[in-house]
Amino acid sequence: MTRVTVSAMDHHGGRPRAERARALADALRQQITDDAFADGVLPDERDLGRRFGASRNAVRDALALLREEGLITRRRGVGTTVLLPKYAHGLDRLTGLAEELTGRGTVTNEVRVAVEVPALPAAIASRLEVPAGAGGVYVERLRRLDGLPLSLDTSYLTVDVGRAVLAGDLRDRDVFGLIEEAAGARLGRAEVAVHAVNADPGTARLLGIGPGAAVFALERLTRLADGRPVDAESIRIRADRMALRATLRRGGPRTS
Repeated sequence: MTRVTVSAMDHHGGRPRAERARALADALRQQITDDAFADGVLPDERDLGRRFGASRNAVRDALALLREEGLITRRRGVGTTVLLPKYAHGLDRLTGLAEELTGRGTVTNEVRVAVEVPALPAAIASRLEVPAGAGGVYVERLRRLDGLPLSLDTSYLTVDVGRAVLAGDLRDRDVFGLIEEAAGARLGRAEVAVHAVNADPGTARLLGIGPGAAVFALERLTRLADGRPVDAESIRIRADRMALRATLRRGGPRTS
């Protein structure tokens, strides 16, 4: 495992103990997401202190923070283990969630709703650049990874693409692949916004978390290669099971 030192944070240089613990918890969380502990078992407090250049008190406080997040569990005689692995979802290329999770386990979709609707909500119609009265297709799926809920995905699709998607295999395939087959064209790009929100009771029940627990709310408008929007999607992702990542490159000054 790569040594990550937080010794500058752990020396008694005036930073509060809580800040030092939070910095160490951030470093440990990153390593857990990177699968640095392949067997899911973390080293003991003394070993972690040596690896991170931190005091044992700072390590103990950091582990307590991660346990409160639900990321790890600590048991006498067993040690500290990762409770639920976190998976990375890249935001720097256009892929479906199931594509991102290839090789991570068994992905299944519970199709809760898949129906053609005679009219679209006005806000959705505006995003899809069609009249509300043109109608569309609404799909809601609960996605599980190895049997555990991971995300609740809802999509409004334009009617021409959506009808073909309804005839496809929504249980075992990504919507993106079905859209490309239906349109006879590749997807081109998507506009994405990510918010941190508290799960409402209904969403929390479906995702197997407590009401008010933190989730990622990912709003995505996906377009075909010619620029036509075809999928207005809203995804609620368990924040304790997934990290959102991107590789960003600095460009020139922003122009007005």
